[in-house]
Amino acid sequence: MTFQPKQLPRPNSEPGTRNWRWQVRQPWLLGLVLACGVLIGANPFRPSSQNPDLTARGYLKFKEILSYIDRDYVDSVNAEELSDYAITRMLERLDPHSVFIPAKQQQQASSFLQSDYDGIGVEFNLFRDTVTVVAPLSEGPAEQAGLQPGDRILAVDGQAVSGVHFTTQDLFDKLRGPRGSRVQLRLLRRGLPRAITVAVMRNRIPNSSVDVAYMVDNETGYLKISRFASGTYDEFKAALGDLRRQGLTRLVLDLRGNPGGYLDRATKIADEFIGGTKKIVYTEGKGDQYDTQTYSRVAGEFEDGALVVLVDEGSASASEVLAGALQDHDRALLVGRRTFGKGLVQQPITLNDGSELRLTIARYYTPSGRSIQKSYGRGLAEYEQELQKRARNGEYFHADSIHFADSLRYRTARGRMVYGGGGIMPDLFVSRDTSAQSGYYLKLQSLNLVREFALSYYQDHKAELEALRFEQFGEQFRISDVQLQLLATRAMQNGLPADAAGLRRCAPLLRTQLKAYIARNAYGKPAYFRVLNQDDTEMRQALNAIREPGNTALLGLAGQ
Repeated sequence: MTFQPKQLPRPNSEPGTRNWRWQVRQPWLLGLVLACGVLIGANPFRPSSQNPDLTARGYLKFKEILSYIDRDYVDSVNAEELSDYAITRMLERLDPHSVFIPAKQQQQASSFLQSDYDGIGVEFNLFRDTVTVVAPLSEGPAEQAGLQPGDRILAVDGQAVSGVHFTTQDLFDKLRGPRGSRVQLRLLRRGLPRAITVAVMRNRIPNSSVDVAYMVDNETGYLKISRFASGTYDEFKAALGDLRRQGLTRLVLDLRGNPGGYLDRATKIADEFIGGTKKIVYTEGKGDQYDTQTYSRVAGEFEDGALVVLVDEGSASASEVLAGALQDHDRALLVGRRTFGKGLVQQPITLNDGSELRLTIARYYTPSGRSIQKSYGRGLAEYEQELQKRARNGEYFHADSIHFADSLRYRTARGRMVYGGGGIMPDLFVSRDTSAQSGYYLKLQSLNLVREFALSYYQDHKAELEALRFEQFGEQFRISDVQLQLLATRAMQNGLPADAAGLRRCAPLLRTQLKAYIARNAYGKPAYFRVLNQDDTEMRQALNAIREPGNTALLGLAGQ
């Protein structure tokens, strides 16, 4: 998703929980996010000078047919829904990323790129139709009102939300509201004989897009950006400055799973890494009104230190702009797998009824001239299946299964070979590690039992966990075979048959995941990522590359 200045919350949270990194994201959310890549500017609506008569005839024809249907069709119809459907199908004839967003969905679609929202500030999850507090956000209204991890929310403003069919979006709608408004929560808390009622005053809640930043060792920092939202650049600058004060001389920047966002936030971050006056990205549209060129121009915060960027098939649009600029200027070593391949820019156009058209108005190109947009000539259905096709072709596991046409060959500033036309190929390929995944593991995830088990463990051992420093926890804490068996027993109680072989296969993955969730509850979000990254194959490869003094390729990238 690539937005330039005019322009969902993650499931099961406010503002959102971190799903296990290999868990498949909700397809509709990814589709909506990738459909957005927006050039910011004034609303560009004006009559076409190329085909004014054809446009007028088409408009009158559509209006006439819709009028006949509304007036004479045998059954009652919703003319607005028919119109929305026709617009959606019309846009499918253009490209995969021109989309129409009805008014009732526009606020939700835009919230993904907001850096704050009005609510109570609580991360929750649904365990067997029960709304359970995972964590109140630090210093947020929910924490100040006394909400605790493990609290079960029975009702919101008198309406039952547990034990009934309530969707995550339903809960968002009930918990969020104007700042200064009050919401009554009825809670069931472990250790108390009966439910309690807590009043929470809504306030402005930060919705961070820099998930975490910490020092891996005395010199190496790690910084993860989940999307390019309105406040991402400011968050990035603050996080990078903090790492610099801790001694940062080399950085691992994690863009895996980042679907994009505002283009100018990505280019401003690129400017922090690229010295001098160098091209970062350029766009070309119809005529020259959307032709732009963006150059580095400021004295960046980290122009000389060693830099590794983690990417994968979930890195798209603005993420690819940033990664492509750093690769083309030989400024960073890219590690991971081929990126999504989204090189189109959209303009948001607000319509009279509050709905929004996001229309593709330009293509963007990396400094070497690459368009990384993958082909969409065979239709929307095949385009949406392209990632699955990569999996079938073995691309996630073997770099030599990826083939680029010679006509799409380009060279970086120092003469290295790179390719366009289908995402960005990293400099160091790392295959996806699925050795520990099993059908049993996927079923555990679908039942949401792993996180529930970790939360229960934290509640039962809260005092002893909080008596440990995180460093002690990291070194000493282990998930035992007994605890894994307790998890399997709980799964059986929830209808998942025992599978000893499946449990053995996924045991390493479960141990890491459970430990990470327990660390999240006891020590906060940074601890969660620290635990996960210790057993992350791509992270290990990135650290090996950035720490290796004999890595001449990396040493060549470290300076300008």
